[in-house]
Amino acid sequence: MSTYVPLSAGFTNGDVSYWYRSSGVPAPGPRLDGPLSADVVIVGAGYTGLWTAYYLKKAAPGLRVVVLEQEFAGFGASGRNGGWLTGDMAGSAERYAKTHGRPAARALQREMFASVDEVIAVCEAEGIDADVVKGGVLTVARNTAQAARLRESVEEARAWGFDEPDLRLLEPAEQQRRLRVAGTVQASWSPHCARIQPAKLIRGLARVVRDLGVELYEGTPVLSIEPKKAVTPYGTVSGQFVIRATEGFTSRLRGLRRQWLPMNSSMIVTEPLPDSFWETVGWDDAELLGDMAHYYMYAQRTADGRIAFGGRGRPYLYGSRVDARGHTHEWTVEALWQLLVDFFPAAASSSVAHAWSGVLGVPRDWCSTVHIDPATGLGWAGGYTGHGVTTANLAGRTLRDLVLGQETELTALPWVGRKVRAWEPEPLRWLGVHSMYRLYRVADSRERSMRHTSALARFADLITGH
Repeated sequence: MSTYVPLSAGFTNGDVSYWYRSSGVPAPGPRLDGPLSADVVIVGAGYTGLWTAYYLKKAAPGLRVVVLEQEFAGFGASGRNGGWLTGDMAGSAERYAKTHGRPAARALQREMFASVDEVIAVCEAEGIDADVVKGGVLTVARNTAQAARLRESVEEARAWGFDEPDLRLLEPAEQQRRLRVAGTVQASWSPHCARIQPAKLIRGLARVVRDLGVELYEGTPVLSIEPKKAVTPYGTVSGQFVIRATEGFTSRLRGLRRQWLPMNSSMIVTEPLPDSFWETVGWDDAELLGDMAHYYMYAQRTADGRIAFGGRGRPYLYGSRVDARGHTHEWTVEALWQLLVDFFPAAASSSVAHAWSGVLGVPRDWCSTVHIDPATGLGWAGGYTGHGVTTANLAGRTLRDLVLGQETELTALPWVGRKVRAWEPEPLRWLGVHSMYRLYRVADSRERSMRHTSALARFADLITGH
């Protein structure tokens, strides 16, 4: 690819993400300075770790809760994501239904919808200004094959008992009123999604948990997690419960390289766009935007009048390696810019201000899990497959109940205690993931002249169990 990409004078590549641009990338706070004992030890200060700490301290203020973070709170996916507070389930309803039945899978989906409003309510109650707007999510189909797949997805939602208030196809006039995406054949809309500014949410949450008495140690890498303890270079922290909340960085921990695959996702953000652009495309309600391509995109209208636009780029590094600083390959920036302008031709006169990448955790069956083992005290939550902004909140409330030994509606959900086999060893892991996305790209290209989903995409799903 040799597409010209206009870059702003202050273009930044990596440096965590654009979301920290106004405040600057924070320096880590105080690190651990010796051994400690606590009731609950949490490894990872992203959304999962901090929501868990928040709900534990709210429910049981006397608990000593310690959070250990290698960099700073929000360094990982929590500070780099696309800002989708979405009610989409982080996993396959059919797969959860196979183990627990359809009513249980429906209950999990309903709880995901409710979790969107829970996050918004906590932000309001705790004074966290995260640029939240609940404008729903618009999904566009830009060819006949994608439109057929979009209609099938709505029909499937109906079969699960989710009616028009949860998801509906849009009439052309409403689609045009909401958001005008070039080449749209059909679109759907769901109210269960809100825009957020990821860094503002995680930094606000860090402030709140500290105020509640949670001990948050940054700049403190965890070398290993063992029953009842987390080992760091600066001392061992022991606790009745040790919870792993490391998502895409889990592969760095000893013995967990194949547990969850660290999948790369990349983003670009434009310079602020003029009023004339927004008059051309609409987007007045700040809906989140996705599409029905296999090699899909995701976007938001930011609070400061830009487009933040993401996609997979180069999806996986050999050996489950992670580029922690988020530098994005030139090929990926070019691909994202080309797609953004294809969606919004009026944006062609703009430029790219920032590009970055992050990693999300993908289990072998693409279904998220949350777990506490009472015998060892070890727990975890994650494998969110890109739906972690909302799912992490549900995980935090579920881990609270599991730690406190309470049997609740949350602990009965089908993702609790779910076990899945590890990913294959290399080079099978690398070959499988890259083959899947290569086939997706070819399938998307072929579907421009097809009426139904390409068989190549179905074969790609089969390769990795997607």
